Amino acid sequence: MISFMNKTSILITAGPTYEKIDPVRFIGNYSSGKMGIALAEECLNRGMCVELVLGPVTINSDIFNHPNLHTTHVESAQQMYEACMDIYPSMNAAILCAAVADFTPETVADQKIKRKGNELIIRLKPTKDIAASLGKIKKENQILVGFALETNDEENNAQDKMKRKNFDFIVLNSLNDKGAGFRHDTNKITIIKSNEKIEFPLKEKTACAVDIIDELVRLFKTC
Repeated sequence: MISFMNKTSILITAGPTYEKIDPVRFIGNYSSGKMGIALAEECLNRGMCVELVLGPVTINSDIFNHPNLHTTHVESAQQMYEACMDIYPSMNAAILCAAVADFTPETVADQKIKRKGNELIIRLKPTKDIAASLGKIKKENQILVGFALETNDEENNAQDKMKRKNFDFIVLNSLNDKGAGFRHDTNKITIIKSNEKIEFPLKEKTACAVDIIDELVRLFKTC
């Protein structure tokens, strides 16, 4: 963990999680980690210290050599949960950008599962809710920011998630918007607060990061 010496400290989660089925297969998603890494870079550019909890991604970036960045590499939702619960209490804020699996296999096979018969049934159990858990331990002087990737009834779902998880604001992006979401270098976001929403046009993810961190800085000034 970084010794931040009175600097603003931010926990950022990024990338997917992989939930193992057997030694060679997993349940995952298409998250590339690009948005979370863009957020980390913008925070570093503003002199903040960043604790990045990063799922399995293939991105190479110069920011990984930055002295004010500490990266914790994780694979599963459980590992990400444990890292976030350990790190967040000493942070000024957290931005939860990772695409965390909601379910994980009840059992993981020790050896590669061979094809037998015409079907394979895998029983799943819920993963621990990182956002809700951090929302419960959030202190009065801490900020918690979430993301919502939606496919329908986007604003209502995002508003509901913001209230349930105790977010200060939530960043909504929709898979219905061309060029937004996983794997793209661009994104189209809406920042939703309890009494306001701010819509932005399609932009590079680095530019979206500027908009999100601008809002975070405004919140710091009111804390």
